[in-house]
Formats: sequence, C-alpha cells, structure tokens
Amino acid sequence: MEYNFLELKNGIRIIHKPIKSEVAHCGFIIKTGSRDEKEEESGITHFIEHALFKGTEKRKSHHILNRIDSVGGEINAFTTKEQTSIYASFTKEHFSRSLELLTDILFNSTYPEKELEKEKDVIIDEINSYLDNPYEQIYDDFEELVFGNHPLNMNILGTVNSVKKIDRTKILNFIKENYATDQIVFSVVGDISLKTIEKLCNKYLNDIPQKTSSNKRKLFNSYHPIIKEVEKEGYQTHCIIGNQAYGAHHESKNSFILLNNILGGPAMNSRLNMGIREKYGFTYNIESSYSVFSDIGLFYIYLGTDKKYIEKSIKLVHKELKSLREKKLSTSQLKKAKQQIIGQITLSEENNCNTMLGMGKGLLLYNKIDSLKETFDKINNITQEELTNIANIVFDPKQLSSLIFSSNQD
Repeated sequence: MEYNFLELKNGIRIIHKPIKSEVAHCGFIIKTGSRDEKEEESGITHFIEHALFKGTEKRKSHHILNRIDSVGGEINAFTTKEQTSIYASFTKEHFSRSLELLTDILFNSTYPEKELEKEKDVIIDEINSYLDNPYEQIYDDFEELVFGNHPLNMNILGTVNSVKKIDRTKILNFIKENYATDQIVFSVVGDISLKTIEKLCNKYLNDIPQKTSSNKRKLFNSYHPIIKEVEKEGYQTHCIIGNQAYGAHHESKNSFILLNNILGGPAMNSRLNMGIREKYGFTYNIESSYSVFSDIGLFYIYLGTDKKYIEKSIKLVHKELKSLREKKLSTSQLKKAKQQIIGQITLSEENNCNTMLGMGKGLLLYNKIDSLKETFDKINNITQEELTNIANIVFDPKQLSSLIFSSNQD
C-alpha cells in the first residue's frame, strides 16, 4: 500500500506515506485561506499563520522556535487562497517532538497582544516589499482584476490598513468561525510505523474538541474579459494574459495541466520559451501558469520585456495560442509531452516535504489520493482531440483578459 489513512473521532484525518529515509516531514493542512475572509478581515489568515509562533499556553515564542531547531530540524508555515499549512522537517526519531509542537501551536496559541503589534510591522514590511516588486505584484493584481468583488480577489497579505486593524479578538473570532476539525488533515511522510503514528496522534490529537464546518464558499461564476494597462516606475514592462480555467473537480483539469506544460511550463523547451525568448530574445522571462482552486481555475501567461518589445511579444504569444487551437498535436508530439510531464512528476516525488504538503491538500480536496500509477494512467489516456478542444475554450482570444504594467522610462 502506498498510503495509510486514519481518521480520529473528532474528524481530523491522517495520511501517511512510508519511505526509507532518515528525514521525515509532517504538517497540518487546514481548509482555510484568504478566500474565506470577509472584506474587513483581509489578510487575517496570513496574519494568524505568523501569530501561531508567538506563544502558547505553555511556551514563549523562543521556546517554539528552539524546539525543532535545536535538534537540526525546521518548522515553517504558509497561507494560500484556500489553505493554511504549518509543518516541520526533522530526523525521524524526533517525530513525537514535532507532532506535539505543531499540535500545541495550532490548538493552544494565545496570540499575546504585545507580540501581535510587533508582527504587524513585519507583515507591513512584507506588503511594502511586495509592492516594490512588479513581477510579484502583477500576479495578485491580475487575480483582483479577474475575480472582481468575489472573495478569490483577496490579497493573501491583506493591505496595510486591514493589517493594522487586526487584534486578538478578531483572530479568535475568525478561528472559531473558520477552523473545524473535519477540515484539518495531518500529513506524514517518513520511515515511521503506522502503529507509532496512530499511538501519537491519539495521544496528542484525540482530545481536540470536534467541530464540523458550516461555512459554504461562494462559487465564482461571473467571469468576463478585462483589458487594463497601468504605468509603473521602472525600465521593464510586465504583462499577464489569461482566462478562467478548470477547477479541481473538473474532468478536463488533468488535460489542461498537460496543455499548459506544453505551452509554458517550467521546462526550457516550452513553446513560449522556445518560440519567443530563445528565438527572438524579446523577453527576460516568459512562462504560463495554471492555478487550480476548488471550484474554478485561473490560467495566465506572464512575460517581462523592454517597452519597445511588448507589442511584438504579445503578438507572438497569440501566435502560439492560435497554433494550439488550430493544429492538433502529432502522435509523436503528444507522446513526448506525456513523457515529459510524467518525468517531472517522478522527479518531484524526490522532494518529500512537497509530497507531504501535496498529500494533505489532495485529501482535503478529494478525500483520496491517487497513486502514481493512477496519475500516469490519466495522463496517458489524454488525446490530441481533448487538447485541441480545451485550447479552443481556454485560449479563445475573445475570452482573454490582460494586465500590463507599462514602463514610464524611455
């Protein structure tokens, strides 16, 4: 069996992948992200992720930081639009220590006001730093443009004003409303026996009070294409072109993952990289991405270029999209594309920490995890006709939105 599953009486689910390694990884993945915030709560999920490390009922912040670091391990956390993750990497003999600490942080944090005030300055610096980086900012601004007044438009960091208004009472109320045991997964990758995992999870997690989520996320169904250009300080022009795509449960999701990989995935031989950056040297960076949310997806192409090349670069992007709409991949092209993405997935399995986080996210979304064989079978069953049909839907020029940060320098 590739995975082991357990469920505690309070609804917390546990997934374990046994591997032969001296290093292990574990973490809590919680189905709460920035899309679960009200407008006046903007940034509070990310703030809580920071505040978890500021003290519990039995630990000061420095005790938390030293607990794993002192045995050579690492502890970390991050927030997305749909999940919060808090996790640790450690040598396998320190699994009990890691589980106990993560449990204490997640369920017993006290959020001391003095520490919260200090953390506000840290997060405001983070916001200002991101605003100084147009490459990062344009992605968030594009999502705000596309999602309009829907909660998915929420910037994960929040705003300077919204962060300043966060206090302990707001944090506790948000946790009460949004953190439920049936929406929490504890994920483990490591050379740790299932018997040990079950024993320690019963010891540390079984007494957590059961809570069932009553929150219903607002579905996104109001997309319409928008074109916008903004003048920015700097010498480089940045552009994103994109469209809504398929959500996590859509039957075309895997096919579009493959199509996006062909177009502008991480490999240097993607069509965008070969046909624009390598052939003409117009762009410093060009790539396409596919963000998958529970109910919707978002596809975008990013490029950074000199102001004088922006029109030529955009024209070439549309040329590549047109090619995928009008020309069916040959049998050999499709075979190579499948081999490439299967190889990328296989290599990614070497990063056991990312595997652990992916397992937790997958269990939250689907309540099951596909084996590698099942994943590869789905990829191998994709046809040329599917990819062409999807290209004509997602790459439809009439449905594409765009955002340009144009340089104000000549």
